[in-house]
Amino acid sequence: MTMDKSLRIRTGLVRSRSVLTRAERIQRLNAADRWVEGDSPFGLDKVRVYKLALKKKKKKKEEEPEAGAEAETADKGE
Repeated sequence: MTMDKSLRIRTGLVRSRSVLTRAERIQRLNAADRWVEGDSPFGLDKVRVYKLALKKKKKKKEEEPEAGAEAETADKGE
């Protein structure tokens, strides 16, 4: 039996996760100097997960270079 196209995952997990694994929490705590090697991996402090909001890129119109910029490049070549 085939899987419906709407149920397939194209690029894996794209959205941000709200829960980190224990290893990820230890990495973030270690980077913030809140965890020392040898501490218990159980009962870790809370780690905030920042949600990144991607902004849409504005489409730029193709503009011709200014006449002044062409004159500058011509002077450098001489």
